Amino acid sequence: MNEVQEAVLVLCDMETEYAQLMTEFMNKRDDLPWSIRTYTDPELLMQSEQKVDILLVAESSYREEMKELSTGRMVILNESGIVRDEAMIHVNKYQSADNVIRELLAIYLEIVQKVFPRIGAGGSTIFIGFYSPVRRCLQTPFAMTMSQILARNKRTLYLNFEYFIGDPELQADQQTRDLADLLYFLGAEQDKFAVRLQSMVKQIGSLDYVPPMKVGQNLLSITIDEWMTFFRQLQNLGTYEYVILDLSESMQGLFEILRICERIYTIVTQDRFGSYKLSQYEQLLEMCSCEDVLEKTRKCSLPKIKQLPVAIQYYTRGELADYVWQQISELTGENKYHGNDEREN
Repeated sequence: MNEVQEAVLVLCDMETEYAQLMTEFMNKRDDLPWSIRTYTDPELLMQSEQKVDILLVAESSYREEMKELSTGRMVILNESGIVRDEAMIHVNKYQSADNVIRELLAIYLEIVQKVFPRIGAGGSTIFIGFYSPVRRCLQTPFAMTMSQILARNKRTLYLNFEYFIGDPELQADQQTRDLADLLYFLGAEQDKFAVRLQSMVKQIGSLDYVPPMKVGQNLLSITIDEWMTFFRQLQNLGTYEYVILDLSESMQGLFEILRICERIYTIVTQDRFGSYKLSQYEQLLEMCSCEDVLEKTRKCSLPKIKQLPVAIQYYTRGELADYVWQQISELTGENKYHGNDEREN
Protein backbone atom coordinates (compact mmCIF):
# COMPACT_ATOMS: atom_id res chain seq x y z
CA MET A 1 0.00 0.00 0.00
CA ASN A 2 1.35 3.42 -0.91
CA GLU A 3 1.99 5.76 1.98
CA VAL A 4 -0.35 8.75 2.02
CA GLN A 5 1.59 11.99 1.59
CA GLU A 6 0.65 14.78 3.97
CA ALA A 7 -0.71 17.92 2.35
CA VAL A 8 1.27 21.15 2.68
CA LEU A 9 -0.36 24.45 3.58
CA VAL A 10 1.81 27.51 2.90
CA LEU A 11 1.05 30.69 4.85
CA CYS A 12 2.40 33.95 3.46
CA ASP A 13 1.91 37.10 5.51
CA MET A 14 4.23 40.07 5.95
CA GLU A 15 2.58 40.75 9.33
CA THR A 16 5.18 38.76 11.26
CA GLU A 17 3.29 38.53 14.54
CA TYR A 18 0.12 37.16 12.93
CA ALA A 19 2.09 34.66 10.84
CA GLN A 20 3.97 33.43 13.90
CA LEU A 21 0.88 33.10 16.11
CA MET A 22 -1.16 31.31 13.42
CA THR A 23 1.72 28.93 12.71
CA GLU A 24 2.12 28.11 16.40
CA PHE A 25 -1.63 27.58 16.75
CA MET A 26 -1.76 25.14 13.84
CA ASN A 27 1.34 23.28 15.00
CA LYS A 28 -0.28 22.63 18.36
CA ARG A 29 -3.16 20.85 16.64
CA ASP A 30 -2.33 17.19 16.01
CA ASP A 31 -5.54 16.57 14.05
CA LEU A 32 -4.98 18.74 10.98
CA PRO A 33 -4.50 17.01 7.61
CA TRP A 34 -1.60 19.24 6.57
CA SER A 35 1.79 20.51 7.64
CA ILE A 36 2.38 24.25 7.56
CA ARG A 37 5.21 26.25 6.01
CA THR A 38 5.37 29.98 6.69
CA TYR A 39 6.81 32.91 4.75
CA THR A 40 6.83 36.56 5.78
CA ASP A 41 8.56 37.64 2.57
CA PRO A 42 6.47 37.08 -0.60
CA GLU A 43 9.58 37.27 -2.78
CA LEU A 44 11.24 34.39 -0.93
CA LEU A 45 8.10 32.30 -1.40
CA MET A 46 8.01 32.91 -5.14
CA GLN A 47 11.69 32.03 -5.44
CA SER A 48 11.32 28.80 -3.48
CA GLU A 49 10.52 25.38 -4.87
CA GLN A 50 8.20 24.67 -1.96
CA LYS A 51 5.47 22.08 -2.55
CA VAL A 52 2.11 23.84 -2.16
CA ASP A 53 -1.31 22.23 -1.82
CA ILE A 54 -3.06 25.21 -0.25
CA LEU A 55 -1.60 28.72 -0.41
CA LEU A 56 -2.98 30.94 2.35
CA VAL A 57 -1.83 34.47 1.61
CA ALA A 58 -2.70 37.71 3.37
CA GLU A 59 -4.40 40.30 1.19
CA SER A 60 -1.54 42.79 1.68
CA SER A 61 1.05 40.14 0.79
CA TYR A 62 -0.60 38.93 -2.40
CA ARG A 63 1.25 39.17 -5.71
CA GLU A 64 -0.17 38.39 -9.15
CA GLU A 65 2.82 36.14 -9.80
CA MET A 66 1.64 33.81 -7.03
CA LYS A 67 -0.98 32.48 -9.42
CA GLU A 68 1.87 30.71 -11.23
CA LEU A 69 2.81 28.70 -8.16
CA SER A 70 1.96 25.02 -8.35
CA THR A 71 -0.90 25.07 -5.88
CA GLY A 72 -4.10 23.14 -5.40
CA ARG A 73 -5.96 26.22 -4.22
CA MET A 74 -5.19 29.81 -3.25
CA VAL A 75 -7.00 31.34 -0.29
CA ILE A 76 -6.85 35.07 0.50
CA LEU A 77 -6.76 36.16 4.14
CA ASN A 78 -9.04 39.15 3.71
CA GLU A 79 -7.95 42.21 5.68
CA SER A 80 -10.02 45.01 4.14
CA GLY A 81 -13.43 43.36 4.05
CA ILE A 82 -13.58 44.02 0.31
CA VAL A 83 -13.59 41.11 -2.15
CA ARG A 84 -11.71 42.32 -5.22
CA ASP A 85 -11.57 39.03 -7.08
CA GLU A 86 -14.69 36.85 -6.93
CA ALA A 87 -12.77 33.95 -8.49
CA MET A 88 -10.62 33.61 -5.37
CA ILE A 89 -11.62 32.16 -2.01
CA HIS A 90 -11.59 34.73 0.77
CA VAL A 91 -11.37 34.00 4.51
CA ASN A 92 -11.67 36.74 7.11
CA LYS A 93 -8.23 37.17 8.65
CA TYR A 94 -9.44 38.82 11.84
CA GLN A 95 -11.85 36.14 13.07
CA SER A 96 -10.76 33.59 15.67
CA ALA A 97 -8.03 31.13 14.71
CA ASP A 98 -10.48 28.27 15.31
CA ASN A 99 -12.88 29.71 12.73
CA VAL A 100 -10.09 30.23 10.21
CA ILE A 101 -9.12 26.57 10.57
CA ARG A 102 -12.74 25.41 10.21
CA GLU A 103 -13.05 27.30 6.93
CA LEU A 104 -9.74 25.90 5.70
CA LEU A 105 -10.83 22.37 6.57
CA ALA A 106 -14.01 22.85 4.55
CA ILE A 107 -11.89 24.05 1.61
CA TYR A 108 -9.51 21.12 2.03
CA LEU A 109 -12.47 18.75 1.92
CA GLU A 110 -13.37 19.95 -1.56
CA ILE A 111 -9.91 19.97 -3.12
CA VAL A 112 -7.76 17.29 -1.52
CA GLN A 113 -8.78 13.66 -1.95
CA LYS A 114 -6.38 12.07 0.51
CA VAL A 115 -6.93 9.97 3.59
CA PHE A 116 -7.39 12.04 6.71
CA PRO A 117 -4.35 11.37 8.92
CA ARG A 118 -6.33 10.52 12.05
CA ILE A 119 -8.28 7.67 10.45
CA GLY A 120 -7.27 4.44 12.09
CA ALA A 121 -5.06 6.35 14.52
CA GLY A 122 -5.59 3.52 16.96
CA GLY A 123 -7.64 2.73 20.00
CA SER A 124 -11.25 1.62 20.26
CA THR A 125 -14.02 4.13 20.86
CA ILE A 126 -16.13 3.71 23.99
CA PHE A 127 -19.68 5.05 23.85
CA ILE A 128 -21.12 6.30 27.14
CA GLY A 129 -24.87 6.94 27.24
CA PHE A 130 -26.85 9.29 29.45
CA TYR A 131 -30.56 8.76 29.54
CA SER A 132 -33.31 9.08 32.13
CA PRO A 133 -37.09 8.95 31.66
CA VAL A 134 -37.28 11.61 34.39
CA ARG A 135 -37.19 15.13 33.01
CA ARG A 136 -35.41 18.14 34.52
CA CYS A 137 -33.04 15.86 36.40
CA LEU A 138 -29.72 17.60 35.50
CA GLN A 139 -28.87 14.97 32.89
CA THR A 140 -27.08 17.41 30.58
CA PRO A 141 -25.00 19.08 33.33
CA PHE A 142 -24.10 15.57 34.56
CA ALA A 143 -23.06 14.47 31.06
CA MET A 144 -21.18 17.70 30.36
CA THR A 145 -19.29 17.49 33.66
CA MET A 146 -18.18 13.93 32.98
CA SER A 147 -17.26 14.78 29.40
CA GLN A 148 -15.01 17.66 30.44
CA ILE A 149 -13.26 15.67 33.16
CA LEU A 150 -12.66 12.71 30.82
CA ALA A 151 -11.33 15.09 28.17
CA ARG A 152 -8.45 16.12 30.43
CA ASN A 153 -6.78 12.75 29.90
CA LYS A 154 -8.68 11.10 27.02
CA ARG A 155 -9.77 12.40 23.63
CA THR A 156 -13.52 12.91 24.16
CA LEU A 157 -16.46 13.98 21.97
CA TYR A 158 -19.78 15.15 23.42
CA LEU A 159 -23.02 14.87 21.42
CA ASN A 160 -26.40 16.18 22.56
CA PHE A 161 -29.64 14.72 21.16
CA GLU A 162 -32.27 16.70 23.01
CA TYR A 163 -35.27 18.19 21.20
CA PHE A 164 -34.84 21.51 23.03
CA ILE A 165 -31.35 22.51 24.12
CA GLY A 166 -31.47 23.95 27.60
CA ASP A 167 -28.08 25.66 27.47
CA PRO A 168 -27.42 28.53 25.01
CA GLU A 169 -23.66 27.89 25.23
CA LEU A 170 -24.14 24.65 23.28
CA GLN A 171 -26.65 26.00 20.78
CA ALA A 172 -25.41 26.82 17.29
CA ASP A 173 -26.31 30.17 15.75
CA GLN A 174 -27.90 30.40 12.32
CA GLN A 175 -24.50 30.58 10.59
CA THR A 176 -22.92 27.65 12.45
CA ARG A 177 -23.19 24.14 11.06
CA ASP A 178 -24.63 21.59 13.46
CA LEU A 179 -25.23 17.86 13.89
CA ALA A 180 -27.87 17.85 11.12
CA ASP A 181 -25.26 19.12 8.64
CA LEU A 182 -22.82 16.40 9.69
CA LEU A 183 -25.42 13.67 9.25
CA TYR A 184 -25.96 14.90 5.70
CA PHE A 185 -22.51 13.53 4.89
CA LEU A 186 -23.13 10.01 6.21
CA GLY A 187 -22.88 8.57 2.71
CA ALA A 188 -19.60 10.32 2.01
CA GLU A 189 -16.26 8.54 1.82
CA GLN A 190 -14.56 8.11 5.18
CA ASP A 191 -11.91 10.75 4.54
CA LYS A 192 -14.56 13.33 3.60
CA PHE A 193 -16.63 12.50 6.67
CA ALA A 194 -13.55 12.91 8.89
CA VAL A 195 -12.67 16.34 7.51
CA ARG A 196 -16.30 17.46 7.65
CA LEU A 197 -16.48 16.39 11.30
CA GLN A 198 -13.27 18.24 12.09
CA SER A 199 -14.57 21.40 10.41
CA MET A 200 -17.68 21.38 12.62
CA VAL A 201 -16.18 20.45 15.97
CA LYS A 202 -16.08 23.16 18.63
CA GLN A 203 -14.26 23.07 21.94
CA ILE A 204 -14.97 23.76 25.58
CA GLY A 205 -11.52 23.52 27.11
CA SER A 206 -10.09 20.20 25.91
CA LEU A 207 -13.54 18.74 25.16
CA ASP A 208 -14.77 18.48 21.56
CA TYR A 209 -18.46 18.78 20.74
CA VAL A 210 -20.64 19.13 17.66
CA PRO A 211 -23.38 21.77 18.09
CA PRO A 212 -26.77 20.06 18.53
CA MET A 213 -29.47 20.37 15.90
CA LYS A 214 -30.96 23.85 15.85
CA VAL A 215 -34.33 22.38 14.83
CA GLY A 216 -35.18 19.59 17.27
CA GLN A 217 -37.83 18.22 14.94
CA ASN A 218 -35.04 17.04 12.63
CA LEU A 219 -34.11 14.45 15.27
CA LEU A 220 -37.42 12.67 14.73
CA SER A 221 -36.69 12.06 11.05
CA ILE A 222 -33.34 10.28 11.51
CA THR A 223 -33.78 6.51 11.24
CA ILE A 224 -32.05 4.00 13.49
CA ASP A 225 -30.05 2.78 10.47
CA GLU A 226 -28.76 6.31 9.93
CA TRP A 227 -27.85 6.67 13.59
CA MET A 228 -25.95 3.38 13.55
CA THR A 229 -24.10 4.38 10.39
CA PHE A 230 -23.14 7.63 12.08
CA PHE A 231 -21.83 5.88 15.19
CA ARG A 232 -19.90 3.36 13.09
CA GLN A 233 -18.32 6.23 11.20
CA LEU A 234 -17.19 7.78 14.48
CA GLN A 235 -15.83 4.46 15.69
CA ASN A 236 -13.98 3.77 12.45
CA LEU A 237 -12.18 7.10 12.64
CA GLY A 238 -10.29 6.02 15.74
CA THR A 239 -10.09 9.69 16.76
CA TYR A 240 -11.92 9.59 20.08
CA GLU A 241 -11.47 7.31 23.07
CA TYR A 242 -14.84 8.35 24.51
CA VAL A 243 -18.00 9.51 22.76
CA ILE A 244 -20.60 10.82 25.21
CA LEU A 245 -24.21 10.49 24.05
CA ASP A 246 -26.67 12.80 25.85
CA LEU A 247 -29.83 11.00 24.71
CA SER A 248 -33.56 11.70 24.62
CA GLU A 249 -36.84 10.13 23.47
CA SER A 250 -36.64 12.30 20.36
CA MET A 251 -34.56 9.62 18.63
CA GLN A 252 -35.76 6.64 16.67
CA GLY A 253 -34.30 3.40 18.01
CA LEU A 254 -33.35 4.76 21.43
CA PHE A 255 -33.04 1.28 22.96
CA GLU A 256 -30.77 0.07 20.14
CA ILE A 257 -28.56 3.10 20.66
CA LEU A 258 -28.37 2.37 24.37
CA ARG A 259 -27.20 -1.15 23.54
CA ILE A 260 -24.02 0.10 21.85
CA CYS A 261 -23.02 1.96 25.03
CA GLU A 262 -20.55 0.35 27.38
CA ARG A 263 -21.99 2.26 30.32
CA ILE A 264 -25.33 4.03 30.74
CA TYR A 265 -26.03 6.61 33.42
CA THR A 266 -29.65 7.05 34.48
CA ILE A 267 -30.50 9.74 37.00
CA VAL A 268 -33.16 8.72 39.50
CA THR A 269 -35.21 10.84 41.85
CA GLN A 270 -36.94 10.05 45.12
CA ASP A 271 -40.33 11.59 44.31
CA ARG A 272 -43.33 9.41 43.51
CA PHE A 273 -43.66 10.49 39.86
CA GLY A 274 -39.98 10.02 39.11
CA SER A 275 -39.98 6.55 40.66
CA TYR A 276 -43.05 5.53 38.66
CA LYS A 277 -41.50 6.73 35.38
CA LEU A 278 -38.33 4.77 36.10
CA SER A 279 -40.36 1.66 36.85
CA GLN A 280 -42.26 2.01 33.56
CA TYR A 281 -38.99 2.47 31.68
CA GLU A 282 -37.42 -0.65 33.18
CA GLN A 283 -40.52 -2.74 32.47
CA LEU A 284 -40.46 -1.59 28.86
CA LEU A 285 -36.80 -2.58 28.53
CA GLU A 286 -37.62 -6.05 29.78
CA MET A 287 -40.59 -6.35 27.42
CA CYS A 288 -38.26 -5.44 24.52
CA SER A 289 -35.65 -8.01 25.62
CA CYS A 290 -33.17 -5.28 26.48
CA GLU A 291 -31.99 -6.72 29.77
CA ASP A 292 -28.43 -5.98 28.65
CA VAL A 293 -29.25 -2.26 28.82
CA LEU A 294 -30.34 -2.68 32.43
CA GLU A 295 -27.15 -4.57 33.24
CA LYS A 296 -24.99 -1.73 31.90
CA THR A 297 -27.02 0.98 33.63
CA ARG A 298 -25.79 2.83 36.70
CA LYS A 299 -28.65 4.49 38.57
CA CYS A 300 -27.43 7.80 39.91
CA SER A 301 -29.07 9.67 42.74
CA LEU A 302 -27.38 13.03 42.56
CA PRO A 303 -26.38 14.91 45.69
CA LYS A 304 -28.22 18.07 46.53
CA ILE A 305 -26.94 20.74 44.16
CA LYS A 306 -27.26 24.20 45.66
CA GLN A 307 -26.39 26.01 42.45
CA LEU A 308 -24.82 25.08 39.13
CA PRO A 309 -21.88 27.17 37.90
CA VAL A 310 -22.87 30.01 35.60
CA ALA A 311 -20.90 28.65 32.63
CA ILE A 312 -20.34 25.13 31.27
CA GLN A 313 -16.56 25.30 31.59
CA TYR A 314 -16.97 25.62 35.37
CA TYR A 315 -19.09 22.48 35.75
CA THR A 316 -15.93 20.64 36.83
CA ARG A 317 -16.16 22.36 40.21
CA GLY A 318 -18.65 21.90 43.01
CA GLU A 319 -20.92 19.19 44.40
CA LEU A 320 -21.88 17.70 41.03
CA ALA A 321 -18.23 17.50 39.97
CA ASP A 322 -17.29 15.69 43.18
CA TYR A 323 -19.94 13.07 42.47
CA VAL A 324 -18.82 12.71 38.84
CA TRP A 325 -15.20 12.12 39.88
CA GLN A 326 -16.36 9.04 41.78
CA GLN A 327 -18.28 7.72 38.77
CA ILE A 328 -15.30 8.20 36.47
CA SER A 329 -12.98 6.32 38.82
CA GLU A 330 -15.39 3.38 38.73
CA LEU A 331 -15.72 3.63 34.95
CA THR A 332 -12.01 3.78 34.15
CA GLY A 333 -10.60 1.83 37.07
CA GLU A 334 -7.99 4.56 37.42
CA ASN A 335 -7.63 5.85 40.95
CA LYS A 336 -5.89 8.97 39.70
CA TYR A 337 -9.31 10.47 39.09
CA HIS A 338 -9.76 10.60 42.86
CA GLY A 339 -6.62 12.63 43.38
CA ASN A 340 -7.03 16.25 44.45
CA ASP A 341 -4.13 17.16 42.17
CA GLU A 342 -6.33 16.23 39.19
CA ARG A 343 -9.05 18.68 40.12
CA GLU A 344 -9.36 22.36 39.48
CA ASN A 345 -8.98 24.63 42.45
